[in-house]
Amino acid sequence: MALAPMLASSAIGTSLFQHSAELDRTAVRPAWPRRLAHLLALTALAAVTLAVAVPGHREEFGAPAMVRNLVGAVGITAAGATVIGARLSWLPTVAYLSAVYLAGAGTPGRAATVWGWAVQPGPQPAAWIPAIAAFTVGGALCAVRGARPESPHR
Repeated sequence: MALAPMLASSAIGTSLFQHSAELDRTAVRPAWPRRLAHLLALTALAAVTLAVAVPGHREEFGAPAMVRNLVGAVGITAAGATVIGARLSWLPTVAYLSAVYLAGAGTPGRAATVWGWAVQPGPQPAAWIPAIAAFTVGGALCAVRGARPESPHR
C-alpha cells in the first residue's frame, strides 16, 4: 500500500525536471497551466492503474487506500521538486512514508489518522484530508514555481 504509490510518485517527481528554466521565465504564456496539466495527467494515470491493479476489500486496504496514498505521495513529491529539485524529489516522500510505517501509526485515532494517513484503512475520511491537502499544496507550489533549477556544476 505504500511501496507502489511511493514508486509511482517518484517517477512523476523526476518527470518534473525542466531542461530549460529560462524558457519558462521568458515565455509569452504562463507555464503553470502546462505544469499543472502534466502533474494531474500523470497522477490520474497512476491512480487508475494502481486502483485496478490492487486486490482487496474496500473496508481494509483496497483501491481507495491505494489512490489516497498515491495522491498524498505525489503532493509531497511535487513540493519536494520545488524545494530540492526534481532529481531528488522522491527523497521527502520516501523519508515520510518510511517514518510513518516505522512509527506504527496504523491504529486509528485522531492524531494518528492525520499524521499517519498512509497506513489508515481506505474509507476513513479523516485520512483523506491530509492526503488531499498535501496534493493541493504540493501541486500548486509545483505548478506556480516549477521544479527547482539544477546546479550548473553537475
